[in-house]
Amino acid sequence: MKAQAVIRLNFSSEKQLKVVLEALRPETETSATPRSKVQMKAEGHGLILEFKASDTSALRAALNSYLRLIGVAMNLQKLTEES
Repeated sequence: MKAQAVIRLNFSSEKQLKVVLEALRPETETSATPRSKVQMKAEGHGLILEFKASDTSALRAALNSYLRLIGVAMNLQKLTEES
């Protein structure tokens, strides 16, 4: 793999972290494309995502997908807490 990125996200609560972990777990178990792989691990209230891709386009696509999924999971969790 030629392109790599590591992202660390800190969450305000363990509950928020668990919601995001559960939302992302299916994505990390089976890759949608052989061009990129993602590993994730929790550390305290933080999430570390390690991206490896065959090229920068595949890396950018994987980053965008995961960040979008994280945003959706956090928004849904916020909505459920408000209702």
